[in-house]
Amino acid sequence: MYDVMSPKAEEFISDEEIQECLKYAEENKNNRELIEQIIEKARKMKGVSHKEAIVLLDCELEDLNEQIYQLARDIKEEFYGNRIVMFAPLYLSNYCINGCEYCPYHAKNKHIRRKKLSQEEIREEVIALQDMGHKRLALEAGEDPKNNPIEYILESIKTIYGIHHKNGDIRRVNVNIAATTVEEYKMLKDAGIGTYILFQETYNKKSYEKLHPTGPKSDYAYHTEAMDRAMEGGIDDVGLGVLFGLNNYRYDFTGIIMHAEHLEAYKGVGPHTISVPRLRRADDIDPDVFDNGISDEMFAKIVACIRIAVPYTGMIVSTRESQESRAKVLELGISQISGGSRTSVGGYVEEEQEEENTAQFDVNDNRSLDEVVKWLMENGYVPSFCTACYRAGRTGDRFMELLKSKQIVNCCHPNALMTLKEYLEDYASPETKKIGEELIAKELEVITNPKVKEKAREYIANIQDGQRDFRF
Repeated sequence: MYDVMSPKAEEFISDEEIQECLKYAEENKNNRELIEQIIEKARKMKGVSHKEAIVLLDCELEDLNEQIYQLARDIKEEFYGNRIVMFAPLYLSNYCINGCEYCPYHAKNKHIRRKKLSQEEIREEVIALQDMGHKRLALEAGEDPKNNPIEYILESIKTIYGIHHKNGDIRRVNVNIAATTVEEYKMLKDAGIGTYILFQETYNKKSYEKLHPTGPKSDYAYHTEAMDRAMEGGIDDVGLGVLFGLNNYRYDFTGIIMHAEHLEAYKGVGPHTISVPRLRRADDIDPDVFDNGISDEMFAKIVACIRIAVPYTGMIVSTRESQESRAKVLELGISQISGGSRTSVGGYVEEEQEEENTAQFDVNDNRSLDEVVKWLMENGYVPSFCTACYRAGRTGDRFMELLKSKQIVNCCHPNALMTLKEYLEDYASPETKKIGEELIAKELEVITNPKVKEKAREYIANIQDGQRDFRF
């Protein structure tokens, strides 16, 4: 029985409901009148239901698909403008007791080199990331109560926030660790994390249980209900994600929209972010085995339809995707990307000769952060290293209220320009700096509030004179 307000995973992610929606979409993929009605509703930029969203995804009418893509671009521009938030993953440990069949960290993999960073090694990794220019990290660790207990994660967060190297600071630590208890989520909240991220991998319970045969992660309900517990523990911002390629993409697309609807209805605020990783090759993992791969074209349409369904939610794409793939989805809805990423434990201090032996997946975009920043600016985007909303307490429903009222643009755009100016002064190559200075001068004129524009100019001049960390 489907119930968006239920605390039970099998009720707010109802297999029966999803199957009915998939059948409905298949039957109506060429129903011009219905699809036009859904697009018209979506133009109000308040979202569409999971049932309507899968109809858009399945639409086969070429002219209406063009309207879908254009609407996704319009929504992205309306709420997020041309800002792209930058981050990097930091892998603490690849020790894991789970049996996940798509991840090289799985417990039965005996030839992967297991590694766990000490606090001193974490310090060295963070300094390397700061020297690139990063201000926002996503912590990653396998599930292993002995090697990676919550105390280790908390100590690592404290270490990271305590490192001040030259002009470098990590100002926001997001955390991507296994589903846990309300009590431990409270500990993470008290440690000052930004977003708690947990990928569902797949919402199909039967597929989920087959892919997770052993370990704590095999409990579908406990994993799927984790975001409810995280919010109960006081964490305002949570990030959803599925691993496209594990299961039928239509099923998981519908499931992730339903999960977003559940959080909005049951907890009063939807997800802060949605990630859209695709299954990639890794040590001991061959993605072709799963036979659910999706083309770049379908991947782009998934991004567009998620943007239409949940217009207020940030969307993340990682270096799993190639430069070409990332370029396509940036305009359709993506608001955060990683740059200069390493998916190995300890990979920032030195690129290991045997990196594949500790890496979680192969990286498809191997460019440096400076190259990614330059590329974004050349394509009209403003790379943002901003963490202001999190540090000013604009999280959860407070962030969403500002976003929905379109007032957040008065904070985000100037904050993006100021943090970009910091990057240009401290880390950019001469060519990147030249392009960036021209972009900042141009983008300052976009600010419509005269007082905000004047203050932003003042702050940017102060940054050039050596001061740091201004924000609206």
